[in-house]
Amino acid sequence: MRNRIRELRKELGLRQEDLARKAGVTRQTINAIENNKYNPTLILAMKLARILKTTVENLFQLDD
Repeated sequence: MRNRIRELRKELGLRQEDLARKAGVTRQTINAIENNKYNPTLILAMKLARILKTTVENLFQLDD
């Protein structure tokens, strides 16, 4: 699964630390998600989408 977290986070001027704090996770978790090393839970995916002002479908794309 790919994601647009890094792209959207930078557009909003957020650091990984900022996004992590808002989502209630560690910076390492955000880093792992951005580098496709960890797939978040549905709850975390929904939190990230809300913080990044987008939908879960726009934030994450399944690899075909």
